[in-house]
Amino acid sequence: MLLLEGDEFDDLLRSARQEAFHLEVKDTYTTPNESEPFREFLAGGSADDYEWLRGWLDLVAETTARGVNVRRARVVTVPHTDYTRWLLEVSHQNAAAGEEIRYLSRHLVDAEKLTADDWWLFDSESVAFTVFEPDGRWRGGALTTDRRIVEYCLQVRDLVWEAAVPHVDYLGAR
Repeated sequence: MLLLEGDEFDDLLRSARQEAFHLEVKDTYTTPNESEPFREFLAGGSADDYEWLRGWLDLVAETTARGVNVRRARVVTVPHTDYTRWLLEVSHQNAAAGEEIRYLSRHLVDAEKLTADDWWLFDSESVAFTVFEPDGRWRGGALTTDRRIVEYCLQVRDLVWEAAVPHVDYLGAR
C-alpha cells in the first residue's frame, strides 16, 4: 500500500471518473481542525461559519461538478455520541456541496460484514484506507488496487449503502 497525504490524496478525488465512496465506522474522531467548532457545538454555539471545512467543500463541489458521485455512509451507534450529533448538523454543508450522505444504525448491520477501518473507494478500482495519527490528526490514505480488497470493499459498500438512510430522512426519524 502507498500512503497518500494532502494534495496527493485530494488528487484521488480530482481524478475519479464516476464515484468516490467513503465508509465511516467510528463514532468519534478527534481531528484537530474540528476541535474548536466541535467544542463550540457542545457549548451550544450556532455561529459556525464552516471556514474550517471550506477546502473539503470546494473539493467536493469541484468533483461533483464533473459528474462524479461523491457518497459517504456513516455507521453510527444509537444513542448517538456527541460527535455524531454534531456531524448530523455539519453534514448539511457537505450535502450542499454535492456529497450524498447516508446513516446506518450500527445495531442494524452484522459487525462481521463491516470493516474495522474507514476507507474510500474510487471508481470501483482502488481503495484508500484512512490513516490517523495517534492524536487523531488525519494523515492520509493507504492506497491499494488489490482486486480482492477492492471486491470486498465493493460488497461492504453495497450492503451498507442499501441499508443506510439518506441524511435528511435520518434526521426526520430521530
